[in-house]
Amino acid sequence: MLTDNDLTALAEQLGKHLKKRKLTLTLAESCTGGLCAEVITRIAGSSTWFQCGFITYSNQSKEMLLDVSEHTLNACGAVSEEVAIEMAMGAFGISGASLSAAVTGIAGPAGGSKAKPVGTVCFAWMGINRELITTTHHFNGNRLDIRQQSAKTLIEGLIALTLSSDL
Repeated sequence: MLTDNDLTALAEQLGKHLKKRKLTLTLAESCTGGLCAEVITRIAGSSTWFQCGFITYSNQSKEMLLDVSEHTLNACGAVSEEVAIEMAMGAFGISGASLSAAVTGIAGPAGGSKAKPVGTVCFAWMGINRELITTTHHFNGNRLDIRQQSAKTLIEGLIALTLSSDL
């Protein structure tokens, strides 16, 4: 079982890597509702490497704040890698950060479908001189479990990105 301490430890690890490489971060969150930013800001001194976070829960906010296209939302749905990409790109462009990550999904208990059941979560990560990385996971558990697993996956992806040599 994932704990708050597990998430905090991951955020500490991320912060060390970002500081060492002199990188900054921005986030775009939907289904996690700011959990990733909250975990990251538990770390004293995170203001030196965490630029900002966008909580864009509604489609309208994704469009207005992150420039996610209405066409993409209608064609692919809010829970899609295509929307995660546009969220990450929007946050990246607005913030001026070195790295960007986005998460959008269905935390439940309702809202799922046969094609996209509860627990479907899409991610995107990007950095300067780095191609976009995307993935979709299918998590199990209750709403809190899914949100925590999503935060863990997002932060672990950022750690992997900070370890790549081409940033």
